[in-house]
Amino acid sequence: MLTNSTILVTGGTGSFGHTFVPMTLAKYNPKKLIIYSRDEMKQWNMAKLYKDDPRVRFFIGDVRDKDRLYRALDGVDFVVHAAATKIVPTAEYNPFECIKTNVMGAMNLVDACIDRGVKKLVALSTDKASSPVNLYGATKLVSDKVFIAGNSYAGGKKTRFGVVRYGNVMGSRGSVIPFFIESAKNGVLTITDPRMTRFMISLEQGVELVWHAFDDLVGGEIYVKKIPSMNICDIARAVDPDCEQKVIGIRPGEKLHEQMISTEDSPHTYEYPGHYKILPAIHSWDSDVNRIKDGKRVPEGFCYTSDNNNEWMTIAELQKWIAENKAKIGAI
Repeated sequence: MLTNSTILVTGGTGSFGHTFVPMTLAKYNPKKLIIYSRDEMKQWNMAKLYKDDPRVRFFIGDVRDKDRLYRALDGVDFVVHAAATKIVPTAEYNPFECIKTNVMGAMNLVDACIDRGVKKLVALSTDKASSPVNLYGATKLVSDKVFIAGNSYAGGKKTRFGVVRYGNVMGSRGSVIPFFIESAKNGVLTITDPRMTRFMISLEQGVELVWHAFDDLVGGEIYVKKIPSMNICDIARAVDPDCEQKVIGIRPGEKLHEQMISTEDSPHTYEYPGHYKILPAIHSWDSDVNRIKDGKRVPEGFCYTSDNNNEWMTIAELQKWIAENKAKIGAI
């Protein structure tokens, strides 16, 4: 589907974009891949990596700016929406700014994609959008709902919207693994709560989930990949088994366990070999055979959280992953 197409990635200079771009260039050979973001220095540095590849273009812009989006989306076939204000404390102290990017930006994209004739958009969501307890999660829940409703809002137009949702991305900037690696230099790793668990997904797996969504979506689906969990203390031991672990208490707005599918979503959720799919409750789309395909409805009351997971990553498995990816951990 993406072969010989024009793709635009909002927030494309972030961790996801740095993985999505080379993987997509290699697998699909798109006609054009546009990086749309507001940080000129990040664009400048990223452009150096692709200075000899005419397929990769860069476009300074903000999802808050609808006029700029209209210009950037001219001739675009597919959009990956990765732009977001996502640091939890930043959102708590700057709620208006978070809402402008995460909610108003989503609304702008829905309008611009429909009017510009974009075929499909896949938006990146987060576990924090499921039963949110902080402002960032609340804005991402609203964003998810905006994109789901966008399929109805499009009317007779062809544009379709879908969402992918995943938890802790291993090794990405600001995540726990690079934080522990840096902290280990001082001999002490801070643990918020020894009971805490997190889902574990690589950036490559995140990219593959987006590819699957583009191929599969009819409109309004939320895709949740089946991934392993780890206890926070085991993550710390994998980084450095000799470091002291100091418990400092859970932070404001932080969950003890990650949740990607709530019990309230279970009546509309279907299971597949490698993922789950939450179907829209509106317009009876959750009973649409074209959306369900070969899925099996999950049991009543089902909830997908990092503590009730059937799959767990071992300390040895994470140590192996760290050794293989050491050069890029925290770098993108």
